[in-house]
Amino acid sequence: MVPLDERIIFSGNLFQYQEDNKKWRNRFSLVPHNYGLVLYENKVAYERQVPPRAIINSAGYKVLTSLDQYLELVGNSLPGTTSKSGGTPIFKCPTQFPLILWHPFARHYYFCMMTEAEQDKWQAVLQDCVRHCNNGIPEDSKVEGPAFTDAIRMYRQAKELYGTWEMLCGNEVQILSNLVMEELGPELKAELAPRLKGKLQERQRQWIQISDSVYRMVYERVKVPFEETLSKLQWARPAMEATIRTDMDQIITSKEHLASKIRAFILPKAEVCVRNHVQPYIPSILEALMVPTSQGFTEVRDVFFKEVTDMNLNVINEGGIDKLGEYMEKLSQLAYHPLKMQGCYDKMEPLRLDGLQQRFDVPSTFVFKQRAQILMREQMDNAVYTFETLLHQELGKGPTREGLCKSIQRILERVLKKYDYDSSTVRKRFFREALLQITIPFLLRKLAPTCKSELPRFQELIFEDFSRFLLVENTYEEVVLQTVMKDILQAVKEAAVQRKHNLYRDSVVLHNSDPNLHLLAESAPIDWGGEDGDRGDGSGGSPSPGVPEVAALSEKRRRAKQVVSVVQDEEAELPFEAGSPATPDSVTEIRGLLSQDLRAESAPPASPLLNGAPAQESPQPEAAPETPSPPSSPSWRLPPVKAVDLEPPKPSDQETGEQVSSPSGRPPIHTTTEDSAGVQTEF
Repeated sequence: MVPLDERIIFSGNLFQYQEDNKKWRNRFSLVPHNYGLVLYENKVAYERQVPPRAIINSAGYKVLTSLDQYLELVGNSLPGTTSKSGGTPIFKCPTQFPLILWHPFARHYYFCMMTEAEQDKWQAVLQDCVRHCNNGIPEDSKVEGPAFTDAIRMYRQAKELYGTWEMLCGNEVQILSNLVMEELGPELKAELAPRLKGKLQERQRQWIQISDSVYRMVYERVKVPFEETLSKLQWARPAMEATIRTDMDQIITSKEHLASKIRAFILPKAEVCVRNHVQPYIPSILEALMVPTSQGFTEVRDVFFKEVTDMNLNVINEGGIDKLGEYMEKLSQLAYHPLKMQGCYDKMEPLRLDGLQQRFDVPSTFVFKQRAQILMREQMDNAVYTFETLLHQELGKGPTREGLCKSIQRILERVLKKYDYDSSTVRKRFFREALLQITIPFLLRKLAPTCKSELPRFQELIFEDFSRFLLVENTYEEVVLQTVMKDILQAVKEAAVQRKHNLYRDSVVLHNSDPNLHLLAESAPIDWGGEDGDRGDGSGGSPSPGVPEVAALSEKRRRAKQVVSVVQDEEAELPFEAGSPATPDSVTEIRGLLSQDLRAESAPPASPLLNGAPAQESPQPEAAPETPSPPSSPSWRLPPVKAVDLEPPKPSDQETGEQVSSPSGRPPIHTTTEDSAGVQTEF
């Protein structure tokens, strides 16, 4: 069943190529709140609730707008074949504006538009679908998610495949299917390619069909054992947790002893490698990352400023307070409006590492672009939520039209100031994560010939009872991480003082500069589209007295970041009214922290207001909001670094056989597709 009980993000008509009869058909298409592209025979079929022709889970896909791009990718899919630019494609597009969904293993989807404007519009929508579905492992999976991604990463590293992996996307079964296909694909090509008959285009079409069939088969074969394994782990988890709680002191002592032995063996070699091959290039990598990222976050700020300013002008010149609910309803959708946000996302496209990408063997910058774009969307959503919450407080005072406009301007300035600090913190965390994801695989690959074979002998240092909780490989990677972490932190810190990047030293909102933050008590979501919201009297979000408390509490948690109101195509209006976005989170923890601060004799800075997410409390002045690690790439978790770890023994030239550059000491980095049961398409 298509989940149409929520909101529709986008809807309109697409021309789709039918591979069975090689004809183009007009399809009514929509993107529901779970970002799965749904294709209907026509709009009448949708209105009559006829089952859709296809539901496309776009995780792992790429959106192409050129036949030449597609020919190049398809030409590389079969050994011994190359497609020249301008060659005959698998299909003929009736217009000059194609849009192709390409996947390395699954079937491809071919669309076309009548105008370039339509092509741009649908490209933005489909890229949003891909971006959302790639960010697939749930955020609430605090243990299973990181353990799964670590297992995938270590499995690939055992086969000497280091670094980021673009196919670490979708749900767990899709990721495992991608892993199988990565190994099975070359064998299939070698076995089947010589047996394919016909012209080049026909052989390519046959191979795409074979690959898709095998991918679906692999998915079904992987799904059952994965679910069984997950069930066994959940059954065994309580016993493991009980053991950990009982033997925690001994486990920690054993871990420290193991780490000290591995550190004594690994650290001298790692220090030489960092100093000679990594440290000199960190500033260049950071500069390449910072320029497009800062431009993207600046564009987010500009878009938010423009939308609020336009709304304020409309309040003055047109509708006044009576239309405020309608204006705020549109503003609440801003972060998830694929067209308005596309300009922000485009700022990341020029990201290039040039020679650094070859030096560090980075397969692609795609995962870094996508992660930065997701963070942009989150920060826009945070800004919108903060603005509408503060404005809702102001409406309770019953301002006049002129007073309301001044209040909107004042609130806008406060929200922009907060955005500057919050986005600065988010970017600095992103830079640290990205630098780790680039340098750590390089170091592991560099050290593997001399260090990897020696790791098994450290296994005897772990008691058998603790072998399930302590892994030599993990401890080894933590030691390697510590060798480069100091240089990364120093580089980001030095970059923060450069005015051109708009980075700040801290990310706090003081009580005396934002006196009303303590009033942000948890309340029902603001329904700007409701009757009360239209009146603008400040009571639009309050539940009626007759609503039971349980129902009201349930409604409080419905402000979902991924559920947005309709962004309709002008030619394909849907019979749905726009509603208010909801969230599964709340501001209870923020309110509690702020209340504690207000009661304290000497009030410290309050935690920054997040969009329905708990703030991360930290004694450091550079406290970053809690953000998930990038699931689309390997997640390097930062272990606690002791003071003794930061000053290791100075390595010598003989320890790695490399020439040391200097005899002195060492110089100073959710939302998921809900309907993800199928691999790509369900008929």
